[in-house]
Amino acid sequence: MSRRSSNTLVVPQAKAALNQMKTEAAQQLGVPFQQDGYNGNLSTRDAGSLGGYITKKLVQIAEQQLGGQRF
Repeated sequence: MSRRSSNTLVVPQAKAALNQMKTEAAQQLGVPFQQDGYNGNLSTRDAGSLGGYITKKLVQIAEQQLGGQRF
């Protein structure tokens, strides 16, 4: 099994939606985020807040899509 980079998208077509989600999350949290620029100056706290917010939103989306499905 080949190992892929942790930041390689499984579904490359989702890149635009994920970038939009990052921008919206930054606006909601008041984090200075450059959509098309360098963000290496973000504090660890701000980066963690963004990651947590995005994860929460992705889980909500998955729950809505799965609805009442049982596995």
